[in-house]
Amino acid sequence: MRVVLTGGGTGGHIYPALAIGRDIKEREPDSSFLYIGALRGLESRIVPQQGIPFEAIHITGFRRSLSFENVRTVMRFWQGVRRSKALLKKFKPDVVVGTGGYVCGPVVYAAAKLGIPTVIHEQNVVPGLTNHFLSRYVKGVAVSFAESKPHFAKCPDVVHAGNPCASAVLRADRKQGFASLGLAPETPFVVVVGGSGGAKALNEAAVRMSPALSALPDVHVVIVTGERFYEETKARIEGLASSSQSRIHVLPYLHNMPEVLAAASLVVSRAGASLVAEITAIGVPSILVPSPNVTNNHQEPNARSVADAGAGEMILERELTGDALFERISAIMGDSDRRAAMSKASRSLGMPEAAAAIYEQIRRVTRQQR
Repeated sequence: MRVVLTGGGTGGHIYPALAIGRDIKEREPDSSFLYIGALRGLESRIVPQQGIPFEAIHITGFRRSLSFENVRTVMRFWQGVRRSKALLKKFKPDVVVGTGGYVCGPVVYAAAKLGIPTVIHEQNVVPGLTNHFLSRYVKGVAVSFAESKPHFAKCPDVVHAGNPCASAVLRADRKQGFASLGLAPETPFVVVVGGSGGAKALNEAAVRMSPALSALPDVHVVIVTGERFYEETKARIEGLASSSQSRIHVLPYLHNMPEVLAAASLVVSRAGASLVAEITAIGVPSILVPSPNVTNNHQEPNARSVADAGAGEMILERELTGDALFERISAIMGDSDRRAAMSKASRSLGMPEAAAAIYEQIRRVTRQQR
């Protein structure tokens, strides 16, 4: 199979595309890939590192306020469509798969106009602007959350597949998660993580609750700060939490996040779609603090979906304090029956076979084209 992957701007769009590509390659080793991304997007650095041929188009996103820059964006969109058509005619794909982000728009639209089968994947409960636009043209839509399906009523083939990033975490070595943190197997621990770049609000709450952690003598806390917040956060915690310092692990970044998540008793994090997919795939209870600084506030519906199922709790950032966070952590970690129930509910939301479901949809729309 010849496949064009497209999606970018953030890892939340890029990593699902790469996961779909890996699954196709495992099933059909002779497959060929081309990734089309933005000239200055994060994907222009990540994708070539994975050994996938990469081509770029120049495109920018719409501004939500009235601006002459939006006129330029429309012009770049049509230029991107022309460039995409040229790349597609040269590569001759059997299918084009888009995972969102503004770069996905001209590529998938161009493919649809050329009669090439197209599938898009939506990671969040509330669809992004690009995927909402493309849903009128594509042959298939795969969604991570069941609540997303009504948004794609105009598409003939909508599948609740889950997020393909979840598949990788299922293969994680749980024992290695404990070992990498220097913990004995089955040591109860909480992970506080704000994403690859860290989250200042989560770090601040972790610092302020650190003195109270002495009240949880058997629980370790792993705080993943992000590189830019590491030194300050570590120094402040060392100054405040002397009595529980040996059980607080402050790290700038985790290179083995799947293994650590697989071993964790509780995760405190933002509510990005990929991380939500990972924690529900393995059934980890969570406390989710959706970022208010994302397009359409899309993390809040993600977090609410988990909370409504009893798989986690949600704290809005404006309500996040050290005391509030410690109270939630203490209540969950102090009640093993409740934690088990949350874990069961979390696992019920997980879609570990997401990549397989998307693959079947891809095969279905390509067969229909013949």
